[in-house]
Amino acid sequence: MSKRQADQPDIREQSKVSSFEGRYGKEEKNEMGEFEDNWEDEIEEEEVIEQQEEEQDGEGMEVDDEEEVQPDLKVYLPGQPLAEGEVLEADPSVYVMLHNLEVHSPFLSFDILQDKLGDERKNFPATAYIAAGTSIPGVRDNEVLVMKMSSLHKTQQDDSDDEDDPDALDEDPVLEHRSIPHNGCVNRIRLMPYAQEKHIASTWSETGKVHIYDLTQAVDSLEVPGTPAKMSQKPLCTINQHGRDEGYAMDWSRLDVGRLLTGDNSGKIYQTLLTPTGVQTDSVAFREHRSSVEDLQWSPTETTVFASCSSDQTVKIWDTRNKKRSAVNVHASSSDVNVITWNTKAAYLLASGHDDGIFSIWDLRTFRSNSGKPTPVATFKWHHAPITSIEWHPTEESVLAVSGADNQLTLWDLSVEPDTEQDGQMTHEDVPPQLLFVHQGQEDIKELHFHRQIPGCVISTANTGVNIFKTISI
Repeated sequence: MSKRQADQPDIREQSKVSSFEGRYGKEEKNEMGEFEDNWEDEIEEEEVIEQQEEEQDGEGMEVDDEEEVQPDLKVYLPGQPLAEGEVLEADPSVYVMLHNLEVHSPFLSFDILQDKLGDERKNFPATAYIAAGTSIPGVRDNEVLVMKMSSLHKTQQDDSDDEDDPDALDEDPVLEHRSIPHNGCVNRIRLMPYAQEKHIASTWSETGKVHIYDLTQAVDSLEVPGTPAKMSQKPLCTINQHGRDEGYAMDWSRLDVGRLLTGDNSGKIYQTLLTPTGVQTDSVAFREHRSSVEDLQWSPTETTVFASCSSDQTVKIWDTRNKKRSAVNVHASSSDVNVITWNTKAAYLLASGHDDGIFSIWDLRTFRSNSGKPTPVATFKWHHAPITSIEWHPTEESVLAVSGADNQLTLWDLSVEPDTEQDGQMTHEDVPPQLLFVHQGQEDIKELHFHRQIPGCVISTANTGVNIFKTISI
């Protein structure tokens, strides 16, 4: 699966960050969310003619038998062809919040900053902070961006909302940002969790180096009006063990603060420990993958255990105390395994997304040497192109989000079971019952994340910009 953003020469002359397009983006690109087709064949309602009794004046009353024809609205399923003149329109009623950030320089990767505004935030307007990295091929001076998105109002309004805040819909979202120079494209950026008063970020550069930045000053400056957007700041340290081999796989431990894993395109995985006194990277790599390491995930419950996936079609479980050999090796797909996600609420569940558009759910309790070849407990073939990102919901153990190169971002609830009263057959053209929501409107979606402090909020990045939204489904 190609990860690099398209090389667009014209974007080098444009600013890196633009602004919010508006409530639902540009009118001609209003293709987000679940869809209704306004241009299907029209069906006339049955004609109803009420006639007067002939006894009254001996004549019936003329009645206009032509009624206003209402269009037949249908839910659009991705992949269905559109007839000439048909257009897709988002249904705003299925979004609690939906905003689009248009950017001139695409973000291949981003992560969500943990802020001090509190957890379980359900009130509007919302505020979110993210860190992202630009990815302009052939340009040395890319950037690490820190962004604050505020005044994110509800886009789903009812009568009570209008009475409480009649001007809410007229207020535009506000975007503020700071930029830090970065040598080479940012393949991946990850924020260190639980860093207390600091915001530490690691970046994978196309140059083969892994940089670690302290973004605290940039984040704090967002609250100071008049601070210049461009900041001059060097990395705290740089990891050089990968040589000239670039990579994409990267993950910080949530159990052992400061412990970082990085995997490159040559199949090597290195472990680094960041402490207040410095950084230490192991000289010996974990080497068992026969091709590029695509993604890494620390175990949410065991400090020395992590998972990796590769374009060699495998998922491996490792113990950091043994670099010579993985603890478990699973042939997970007949194509590249692009992404994995470890469930933080049900630690025995791991999900993997593949290059053939399939994603699978694995029960790690079956990953035992004496249990035979592990098989997924569930497999879904909905996306029509490679899976690009996958993530479990941070608090709902059965819910996960998946994005693909087919311009879809889907939400799933694995606790939903098929309707047995339908003779085991799925209704509505084989739509899986576990599929909650299909979000569209972005082209070439690269990465998604749930906002851990705003329940149900999803942020996604694509070649066409960043979406932040919350649906009625979760």
